[in-house]
Amino acid sequence: MNFDKYLDARGLNCPLPILRAKKALNDMTSGQVLHIISTDPGSVKDFAAFAKQTGNELLSSSENNKEFEFYLKRK
Repeated sequence: MNFDKYLDARGLNCPLPILRAKKALNDMTSGQVLHIISTDPGSVKDFAAFAKQTGNELLSSSENNKEFEFYLKRK
């Protein structure tokens, strides 16, 4: 999937992946896509809730070798 910005949140625990993603999204324009990699298992629920609360679209969420990958589209 194409993305405009990448965020490596590996090794960070809740709420840091969300806070870093929020900061990254603030620097992006509407329609741009943020690619996030996290190792925090709680981030799966966190990013789903974050997308709902903020109106940003969670395009994709997947897990591979205990790493969680997300694509968020800026509203």
